[in-house]
Amino acid sequence: MAPVPQVIRASAEMTAWSRAARARGERIAFVPTMGALHAGHVALLAEGRRRGDRLALSIFVNPTQFGPNEDLARYPRDLPGDLAKAAGAGTDVAFVPEVADVYPAGFQTTIEVKELARGLDGPFRPGHFAGVATVVAKLFNIVQPDLAIFGEKDFQQLAIVRRLVTDLAMGIEIVGLATVREPDGLAMSSRNAYLSPAERARALSLSRALFAARDRAAAGERDAKTLVEGARGMLDVDRLDYLELVDAATLAPVARVEGPSALLVAAFIGRTRLIDNVRVGA
Repeated sequence: MAPVPQVIRASAEMTAWSRAARARGERIAFVPTMGALHAGHVALLAEGRRRGDRLALSIFVNPTQFGPNEDLARYPRDLPGDLAKAAGAGTDVAFVPEVADVYPAGFQTTIEVKELARGLDGPFRPGHFAGVATVVAKLFNIVQPDLAIFGEKDFQQLAIVRRLVTDLAMGIEIVGLATVREPDGLAMSSRNAYLSPAERARALSLSRALFAARDRAAAGERDAKTLVEGARGMLDVDRLDYLELVDAATLAPVARVEGPSALLVAAFIGRTRLIDNVRVGA
């Protein structure tokens, strides 16, 4: 059995651990999470293990990225299970801070990546990406990694993190890993645990619609409206927030697939909001 990662609760202790590793010439890989780990997270950890000499994980349900009517209180939490999965992936340390450590009394600084946060999830989750950017910057300052690994399922988040690191000259390599899916195609997500069996079956319409659009584009269709409307007709959801074809780098909507693009969807199945995406084009 793999050893359980060392659990660190205090920011100062986490930074000291990282500085000691760096002093030994070790390369630190970092995977920030909100816990409730699944096989997608484990894939991120495995990539970190492959790329780094030391592997750090954070488990922190960040309150600033949840809206007032979102699922902060019921977000799944399973620290013992998370540590067991992290151990299996060869994680050296798990940083598990309290909210008061990350956001001490008087905390008042917010980071915004303005243009990339305007569309897609931005209008539907006001303040979400400011919360993400701020906590990621804070975690990067505490952990001081050489590289950090994120999943492409959170496509807009990954673009925002890349911009953040570039704009603030953080010098951290950001690695994006392809979405990990269940055998039937459903994108892995901690929120999948909310779905009833009937809802889970309906949730498959998201990936099936995206895959159909991707295949249609591969067969030569270039018109964004045709691809989006075809995918929309396959969705079986209770509420659609967006289904949009965008430039893969800028996230700006495109009228035609002329280069690397992505088709992104956010929709509710019952009370559960799910997101997914596929790359389209070259």
